Amino acid sequence: MQQKHLNFFADFLLDLGGAVLYSIGIGLFAQNAGFAPGGISGLALLFYHLWKLPVGLVTFLMNIPLVILSYRYVGRRFLLRSLRSVILCTILLDVVFVHIPAYSGNQLLAALFSGVFVGAGMAIFYMRGSSSGGADLLTMTIKVTKPYLSIGFVTMAIDFVIICLGWPVFGSIDAVLYGVASTAATSIVLDRILNGASMGKLIFIITEKGDEIAQEIDAQSQRGATRLQARGCYTGTEKEVILCACANAEAHKIRTASFRLDPNAFIIVSQTNEIFGAGFISPDQTTAFL
Repeated sequence: MQQKHLNFFADFLLDLGGAVLYSIGIGLFAQNAGFAPGGISGLALLFYHLWKLPVGLVTFLMNIPLVILSYRYVGRRFLLRSLRSVILCTILLDVVFVHIPAYSGNQLLAALFSGVFVGAGMAIFYMRGSSSGGADLLTMTIKVTKPYLSIGFVTMAIDFVIICLGWPVFGSIDAVLYGVASTAATSIVLDRILNGASMGKLIFIITEKGDEIAQEIDAQSQRGATRLQARGCYTGTEKEVILCACANAEAHKIRTASFRLDPNAFIIVSQTNEIFGAGFISPDQTTAFL
């Protein structure tokens, strides 16, 4: 029981941290910067600019029909966690950050920093099996009910419509451009945080000195390697393919050592988004978006 309480407390603190970051991005950088990022929060910012309606409260109210709509598709646990995140963001936006002076400098900087903070906050939500509500719930419902549709396209279409509404509301095409910049920053930060810990390099080394190179890889980086038998299609020469997954920082050492041992080696280095297993990320540590 005590462990359950500790887990709940830790979960709440992380959720609160995500809500703080998210609210900083919306309340301190985007709210008075003359643009609307994508998502329900962007739509709430348009209402704020037109009628001075509280951003947090409007976001919360617009989430209610989405919660009702998505309840049967996303699961009770995920929905309750998302609802908690939305409530925290509502309180922070309308009660806390309204008393903190918002950034009033360069619009481009406001857009970029808004995107960075929103992306970081959303990443924490996703890693805890939650979300910021809004368009997330809508796209996840579409994913379940219309699996043949591209979720990336649906999300992009929703964001694009909301961002473009900033043109007539703010009276400038710049509002659209800043909205795009902010949303792009959010996507980049979100992707780097969610996938960054499990990213790395995958190296293929085609060589006649497989044993020496495999030993050198172990000596240089303490990484294992897989040796595969291969035959050159043109020459018919028997060779080995050394397959090694490593961290980004280790790739240069492995490549240099391989060429030192076999100047005639053929090496392919590719970027991988996710590597799971011994020496990397355990599969049970993956993010729980669903």
